[in-house]
Amino acid sequence: MAAMLNLRGILCDMTIPMVMGVMNVTPDSFFAASRIQDEEAIRKRADQILEEGASIIDVGGYSTRPGAEPVSVDDEMHRLACALGIIRKYHSEAIISVDTFRSEVARCSVRDYDVDIINDISGGQLDDNMFQTVADLSVPYILTHSHGLPSLPAFTSSAVTPEDSDMLLAEVARYFATHLQTLNDLGVTDVILDPGFGFGKTLEQNYALMHRLPDLIRTFPDNAFLVGVSRKSMIYKLLGITPDESLNGTTVLHTLALQAGVQILRVHDVRAAVEVVHILQQTQSSIINHS
Repeated sequence: MAAMLNLRGILCDMTIPMVMGVMNVTPDSFFAASRIQDEEAIRKRADQILEEGASIIDVGGYSTRPGAEPVSVDDEMHRLACALGIIRKYHSEAIISVDTFRSEVARCSVRDYDVDIINDISGGQLDDNMFQTVADLSVPYILTHSHGLPSLPAFTSSAVTPEDSDMLLAEVARYFATHLQTLNDLGVTDVILDPGFGFGKTLEQNYALMHRLPDLIRTFPDNAFLVGVSRKSMIYKLLGITPDESLNGTTVLHTLALQAGVQILRVHDVRAAVEVVHILQQTQSSIINHS
């Protein structure tokens, strides 16, 4: 499995999994506690993410929750510019990813604020220029398996409909293989794969995909994998609770993802995720030392 990521020309060791802390500069993220908009709140959230042990700050200015209001390019970039400027002011060396499906926003974020990673939940399907833009920018790209984002009118692909886990795994693998080939042909070599939990998948398919995650990771040994399940509906709908009550379920899924071989966890609760990484690392170290 991939253990290195090229960030700003420096190879980043991913032998120990990394935690990516979410910063939503939107008024309507599905998890209310993650919504921040004013300067002081942005600075404090950045401080918290880094102090609790995250390696990456993931900044998003466009909520993709079901029913979210559309956001113009200018509004999205205005939200991001405010947050990115503040983060760079107080944490100039922080590794930052921007959560956007728009190539124009990606270009501005990297050019003007030295953003390190582009996190595209649409897999390039909402902007035909995204892949070429990422190639031009020479930054790592997070390729997400997404079929159907009902909150985005431009996203018209239908949800996946495989009847069993073998078919689902094959569907996701084909998607990754096809888009990886396109990206590689353009010269994009640092591609992080995100199976897209919650995007166009039923609750049952989400859990089937989690079960088969080790198989998917073995299929793409040269790519790092990211999982974003933090407080998502696959947890709170299954348990009959709310996003606010979903930290315990999130921790369980983070444990399963790390055991499967995932290198990056995208999370709202950084401290809890970092603790999972540390505990599993210690467990694996103990097994090696006593073998």
